[in-house]
Amino acid sequence: MFSIGELSKRTGVKIPTIRYYEQMGLIAAPERSEGNQRRYSKDVMQRLSFIRHSRELGFSIEDIKGLLELSQHPEKPCHDAHNLAAQRLEDVQARIAKLQRLEHELKRISECDANTVAHCAVIETLADHSLCETVH
Repeated sequence: MFSIGELSKRTGVKIPTIRYYEQMGLIAAPERSEGNQRRYSKDVMQRLSFIRHSRELGFSIEDIKGLLELSQHPEKPCHDAHNLAAQRLEDVQARIAKLQRLEHELKRISECDANTVAHCAVIETLADHSLCETVH
């Protein structure tokens, strides 16, 4: 059994986040010691690691709830898990495409060779969005 501090150290999840996950129902309320200290099992530590890794990959709390539910039924087909991962991949690819457009635009306007702010491409472009070459 682990204290909340030890659980936090072992999983890399901050104590307030662990409490939040308890409130959200992602992890079960822990047993309490005689001194009313939270005591967590190894299973909770593994579940918390699963949640942390899922969050690092950008899954929403709702997605994680679904994935945790799926993980409790190893006999079920995994197409629901694949669908969640595929949707997350699409979201990431869309964000990457947007970031690439932003990168292009920032490179373009930062190559300004004006000597004064009055003719600065950065200031002009920020003031008039129609001067941008990309939709972002």
